[in-house]
Amino acid sequence: MVIPVVLSGGSGTRLWPLSRKMHPKQLLPLIGDTTLLQATLNRLESVDSITDPIVICNDDYRFLVAEQIKHTVFPQSEIILEPFGRDTAPAIALAAFSAMQKEEDPTLLILPADHDIKNIKGFRETIALGRQQAEQGWLVTFGIVPTSAETGYGYIKAGPAINSGGCCKVERFVEKPDRKTAEQYVKEGDFYWNSGMFMFKATTYLEALKTHNAKMYNACVKAHEASERDLTFLRIDSKAFESCPADSIDYAVLEKSENVAVIPADIGWSDIGSWSALHDLHQGDADNNVIIGDVKISDTKNCYIRSNKKLTVGLGIKDLIIIDTADALLVAHRDKVQDIKPIVESLKEEGRTEVDIHKKVYRPWGAYQGIDEAERFQVKRITVNSGQILSLQMHHHRAEHWIVVSGTAKVTRGEEDFIVAENESTYIPLGVKHRLENIGKIPLQLIEVQTGSYLGEDDIVRFDDVYGRSAN
Repeated sequence: MVIPVVLSGGSGTRLWPLSRKMHPKQLLPLIGDTTLLQATLNRLESVDSITDPIVICNDDYRFLVAEQIKHTVFPQSEIILEPFGRDTAPAIALAAFSAMQKEEDPTLLILPADHDIKNIKGFRETIALGRQQAEQGWLVTFGIVPTSAETGYGYIKAGPAINSGGCCKVERFVEKPDRKTAEQYVKEGDFYWNSGMFMFKATTYLEALKTHNAKMYNACVKAHEASERDLTFLRIDSKAFESCPADSIDYAVLEKSENVAVIPADIGWSDIGSWSALHDLHQGDADNNVIIGDVKISDTKNCYIRSNKKLTVGLGIKDLIIIDTADALLVAHRDKVQDIKPIVESLKEEGRTEVDIHKKVYRPWGAYQGIDEAERFQVKRITVNSGQILSLQMHHHRAEHWIVVSGTAKVTRGEEDFIVAENESTYIPLGVKHRLENIGKIPLQLIEVQTGSYLGEDDIVRFDDVYGRSAN
């Protein structure tokens, strides 16, 4: 059997302001109705001999990942929680150790969670070729047949042919080139974009990692051995993992190994690494505009305009990316979208929350969205999913007023429990233990008005939580 390993880390800063630290691009529905993570899992249904995948993600968005996985063809996927990112080489090692607890020496298919693949038939056939080579002891990488001289991708140079199916030994990996060099690579015809997708036997990879980076290998062994179950998650031991060096699979293993093969993949691939790339994945109008949301345009060409909250009008413009969210607006020339990352870094240095979270913040029980705020008060719209319950908690600095808009709430306040129905309200005094539960069949919608001297999310003291959280 083949065990897919889906890497769902990374913050996707080049797609800010839609992609943010606590809600990165792989967890967004950028193409169609499903998120990129869900699309990655669902397309695996077409691959032969596939078993339940392993998904590796950051601890911060574990519940969002778990909820999204429930609505895919692989709802029983294993979820491994990294306490912090150490790049792809350690993440894959952790997955390999976990996979070997399910099967003695499985074949692993490594996939990033944030790619788009249009040619599903070609994808299935390419994976089948990769499996043949992986089971013969090769570390297989999938090289994308280049369609242009891209400077944003690393390249793989193919060497001697291994078989008649197009599989070749890798001659070398090449860093992101300048324009002139990229054009030469495409002209030569034996260079491929490095897709970040791989396939190999678990022991083949681990033996190579142990040979070329023993410190990383040993740290991963200790971190996995000390891992613990937390609800449905496998939580990697943070103390052991802290000593693990950070490096990509390319640098840590592949560039140092001799048994590396590349299989050309003409599969309609995109890594959705920029707003321009996302524009090109959509079918534009007659003037090559991609319009999403409440948008009106006139005399507009070659634009990508996305407005989630308000009417946005484009008049007499061209070659622009316009992204409007509840708390941030991006207007950029298509040729400058690769420069978003430094802007995001500067916002981070200023302590701007728009880098990390949206106005709508997801929690394991539902979500909340900021509506208004000023000194000493804050208003939120809260949604609690059917059957879900918030933690038993209290606050040192704020009181709360709850007004139920729809649904039925069971409220714990101090020593009393009572029901609050639609158009009813209740008050939670400062310092009083309280809890909110949706006991109905429909989502519970309520407005929360907070008042007090400090309204930060870290003013939460939890006494009991069904999700095992100890912090906010």
